[in-house]
This record gives sequence, structure tokens and C-alpha cells, in this order.
Amino acid sequence: MAILNLASVILGIIALILPVINLLSTHKHKLKKIILMLVSLSACSIAICFQLFYQHHLVKIQDWSALMDVSGSTVLISAILLALTVTLNISSIFGMRES
Repeated sequence: MAILNLASVILGIIALILPVINLLSTHKHKLKKIILMLVSLSACSIAICFQLFYQHHLVKIQDWSALMDVSGSTVLISAILLALTVTLNISSIFGMRES
């Protein structure tokens, strides 16, 4: 089940990097920028979903101490990831309007 955490971290990084690339890119193709935004938001959603799967796994195996240890940080990091991803993608939308 450690693969869920690793995949979640990788997808979270992808979710944050893609809008930054979008903001820094100079290409004028709006379709490419929209695709990057959709992939970014999808990566964020899947990363959070993987964390939910991991939490469910801990409940199934009744590892209550591990669940209590990680639940608070999982909620905090997931909220930060979501907020940053949405903010960066909204910035990309405003960047598209100016070009």
C-alpha cells in the first residue's frame, strides 16, 4: 500500500508543476493550455483519491494508531494541494485572457 502514497506524492507534484509551466509558457495555443489545466486538476483529484484509498486500507486492517497518526496531516496536505492547484490554474486562466 506504500505505492498509493508514492503515487499520490508524484501526482501532487505534477498537479502543481503543470500550471506553473502553463504560466511560464509562451505558446499561444489555448487548447494546449486548457489540456494542461485539465491534466493538472485531474492529477490533484487522483492524488487526493489515493489518500482516501490509503485511509480506507488502514480502516480495513484496523490499524487505528496509524490512522490517528496520519489523518490530520493527510487532511492538511490535501487541502493545501487542492488550494494551490486551483489557485495556480485560475492564474493560468487569467494568463490566457491577457494573451
